[in-house]
Amino acid sequence: MTATAPFGTWRSPITSELIVAGSIGLGPLLLKDNKLLWTESRPTEAGRNVLCQAELTQRKSDEINITELNPAPFNVRTRVHEYGGGAFQVTDQAVYAVNYADQRLYNLTLSHPLTPEAAYRYADFIPDPQRNRLISIREDHSTPTAPEPKNELIAIDLTTQTQTVLATGHDFYASPSLSPDGKLLVWLTWDHPRMPWEGTELWIAAINPDGSLGQPALIAGSASESIFQPQWSVDGKLYFVSDRTGWWNLYRWHPSNLVDNPTHPGELEAICPKNAEFGQPQWVFGMSSYGLRNAQELITSYSENGVQKLASLDLTSLILTEIQTPYSSISGLRVGDRTIAFLGGSATHPTALVTLDLITFELTVIRQATQLSIDPKYLSIPEPIEFPTENGLTAHAFYYPPTNGDFVASPGDRPPLLVKSHGGPTAATEASFNLRVQYWTSRGFGILDVNYGGSTGYGRAYRQRLDGNWGIVDVADCANGAKYLAEQALVDGDRLVIDGSSAGGYTTLAALAFTDVFKAGASYYGVSDLTVLATDTHKFESRYLDSLIGAYPEQAELYKTRSPINAIDRLSCPIIFFQGDEDKIVPPNQAELMVNALKEKGLPVAYLLFEGEQHGFRKAENIRRAIDGEFYFYSRVFGFTPAEDLPVVMIANLD
Repeated sequence: MTATAPFGTWRSPITSELIVAGSIGLGPLLLKDNKLLWTESRPTEAGRNVLCQAELTQRKSDEINITELNPAPFNVRTRVHEYGGGAFQVTDQAVYAVNYADQRLYNLTLSHPLTPEAAYRYADFIPDPQRNRLISIREDHSTPTAPEPKNELIAIDLTTQTQTVLATGHDFYASPSLSPDGKLLVWLTWDHPRMPWEGTELWIAAINPDGSLGQPALIAGSASESIFQPQWSVDGKLYFVSDRTGWWNLYRWHPSNLVDNPTHPGELEAICPKNAEFGQPQWVFGMSSYGLRNAQELITSYSENGVQKLASLDLTSLILTEIQTPYSSISGLRVGDRTIAFLGGSATHPTALVTLDLITFELTVIRQATQLSIDPKYLSIPEPIEFPTENGLTAHAFYYPPTNGDFVASPGDRPPLLVKSHGGPTAATEASFNLRVQYWTSRGFGILDVNYGGSTGYGRAYRQRLDGNWGIVDVADCANGAKYLAEQALVDGDRLVIDGSSAGGYTTLAALAFTDVFKAGASYYGVSDLTVLATDTHKFESRYLDSLIGAYPEQAELYKTRSPINAIDRLSCPIIFFQGDEDKIVPPNQAELMVNALKEKGLPVAYLLFEGEQHGFRKAENIRRAIDGEFYFYSRVFGFTPAEDLPVVMIANLD
């Protein structure tokens, strides 16, 4: 039997304690023979990343033996580019991983470090068995006076532990891949001011008898073409993803082209032209959206209209055949002879590490991000929507209506709406199971998760809407999405709020400063001063703003104009800030400048600084405090009483 209660006051079983207690983060995967490896980020262990391994000889999930390979306090995480990724690798002899505390590479099988105690960071390893070495990306922080660290492609000898530089001179390196015969190496590079989704170059070189590289040749890529995930097939052909047509599509290339004409290595073959995205923005190392089962078949995931699918591509007929799964979010795909593994999720299925048998098409769940079982009556099902935005264009989002089988609101009452602006900003939101979203909807909030212009998944032209327009296009799309739902009488136009983290935090602050649509907001380690961000951030993103806003310092005035910190006079609503005190990407002074200015203006403002947190919160107690703190803040702002007792947040300038 349902009770009538105002939106926001509904009692929900989806608590912050439930969210963190039963949840883990599932990370990158590797599949070798019958061994599946992955990392688990555990909030209850202060966010420590544990490397796990499963033997896939059995088919039933309850019979699969899972082994943890790094005992506490070892934390498998690299800080290359600060965002990391590609922190472990496996060979026939051993498992190798980077420890976050000292950034050294270890042989986990022998519990032995392979790299020295020095200011180096390592990522994106591949085995080179013929030469008994690992090929890796190295980020050199050993020269404190250098304007930025040096990135290089190196080899680490597994016997002598010596390191040899294979390629240097570019600002960034990624994605090394060795040909099956061990004679050719390919890799990606890009240079300031480009980001990898804007323009990368795919290089190839022969490996000399002494292990060094011959003269590199450019296969594909440019300042306006993004290459993703080069990978060799067993018959010596090279596959990769390129967005040269405006969509990240699959291509094939044969090294004989290089032999025929070293200065022009031949034409590329588009093997699956489609208005869909087979690639992703390379925010971290080791990303994978496809894999080669053999010389005749490629298994791939791709995104179409914001929904991800799994498919098989026949490499002779080039016919793409969809593989049906219950998942609308698919990532980290790894492909074996018979088995594939990936992270899959949907609106009703929590993210899970699953395997799929390519003969029987049986799915096996190896591990779930949460073991919690939530009654479907508390789950909101997202509705993909398109809505009109500036310049006659259309933007995309997912709308989650308030849902709780125990409660209804009074007739005519409309729910408050929380608009979510994702990070990146070149990223995307997905319609996947998210307890943090359901926390809100089960209490009577509507959620609008916006894929504003600049988001991935809708082609290069959609991503490029944000070029020069960060703080304009994203803000307009978030505001127009909220107004669209209010005009449809689906939400209360007087109770529109917005939150976001990192780059999404900037969009949140800009929306609060430069529009009058929202009545409150929450910034999670968001940017308030673009000038500070341009001059005080890490190498990977140090020139990102050149494309999003303009060259700095040439366009310094534009940076000031777009910065919320310089628009305090236009702010007129309450804001809460959440920040980690060890954040190197968005340092705490970004939040503190804004908080102090709002206090001086007399606006309601709250600030929670979390000790020991970096860019993104990993400790269970801090995640809980942030979730409940934001809800408490809105309850005070809008004057409703939550169904449960929440920890008090001190709000300045609010009686």
